Amino acid sequence: MADENQPNEAATQPETAQGPQFSIQRIYTKDISFEAPNSPAMFQKEWKPEVQLDLDTKSNALGENLYEVTLSVTVTTKIGEETAFLCEVQQAGIFMIGEMPEQNKAQMIGAFCPNTLFPYARETISNLVNRGTFPPLNLAPVDFNSIFAAYMQKRAQQAQEQAPATQKLDA
Repeated sequence: MADENQPNEAATQPETAQGPQFSIQRIYTKDISFEAPNSPAMFQKEWKPEVQLDLDTKSNALGENLYEVTLSVTVTTKIGEETAFLCEVQQAGIFMIGEMPEQNKAQMIGAFCPNTLFPYARETISNLVNRGTFPPLNLAPVDFNSIFAAYMQKRAQQAQEQAPATQKLDA
């Protein structure tokens, strides 16, 4: 049995960084836009909309191991050829991503951070649509891991296609 008056050996050791480090510094809304260009005519039509969802992510380094990631979500809802509403949200966050292999860091910035930001953007869009007095819009979850994997695969394929062309020029 350990003596309760003796300090715990683990507690007196300085903390060492073990494994990858990640923390959310801040999550914020960078830009919001809601337009209902054909109101009030849209409120008198049968509500069978066509909804288009566009996603984009951007990132930039702010300092050592500090990154801003911005998720842009645009929802365009039309009835026929007329736009019922257009909703755009740029949800951003500042993330501390410690030392890790570049591939893992790219995965964190390209998939994990947008996954973290999406629920905030989804809630903002839902609130804006509600304030426009349109029927509720609940966006389905997005698998940013699959999107990121497809993007990386496309980049690898493009690099392979460019490599033979470069080799032919060298010959």
